[in-house]
Amino acid sequence: MLKLWGRISSINVRKAVLAAQEAGVPFERIDAGHEFGIVKTPEYLAKNPNAMVPLLEDGDVRLWESNVIVRYLCAKYAPGTLYPEPLAQRFDAERWMDWQQTTLNPAGRDAFIQWMRTPAERRDMDRIARSTAATEELMAMLDEHLSRRAFMAGDAFTMADIPIACELHRWTGLPQPRPARPHLERWYAAVLARPASRGALDVPLS
Repeated sequence: MLKLWGRISSINVRKAVLAAQEAGVPFERIDAGHEFGIVKTPEYLAKNPNAMVPLLEDGDVRLWESNVIVRYLCAKYAPGTLYPEPLAQRFDAERWMDWQQTTLNPAGRDAFIQWMRTPAERRDMDRIARSTAATEELMAMLDEHLSRRAFMAGDAFTMADIPIACELHRWTGLPQPRPARPHLERWYAAVLARPASRGALDVPLS
């Protein structure tokens, strides 16, 4: 059985959990990181020298980096569906996965850290405002993109939707107002309605 190391409160662990559940592959998740420790032990560092989560073990295969884990699970256990086979569609999906890591996640990070990980008396509202402005510009881009297709890479749910959905879970869980984004909201509601989202996208932020 697959082993997935990492606490469910991590957005990156939620990506891996959602991918495994979408692919229909059984797995065991082991709490690690943050309050659970483990990641600095010699045994863990031998598997993942970054001392971070998630870590996937599938037989002799050990992988870290969340979007790589998503790609691997989709390619191995759901080729042709979650992992598109036509090159143009596959690399369209790859593009959005990379964009989530390099653009969308960094934009929203400060707002998340300030709201969820910083005591109220030390919260920097200017950092929140800057992070919110940067993120909402990207959310508008997503809304426009989804006005012309059902899912991120076309008519069907693919690996491209997994990291973006986990980012939406985090962003919409912050205690602040957001503009209406009808196409983005329609897409996210469709993702939440999928059975595989249980245990990944219905977990409160912490």
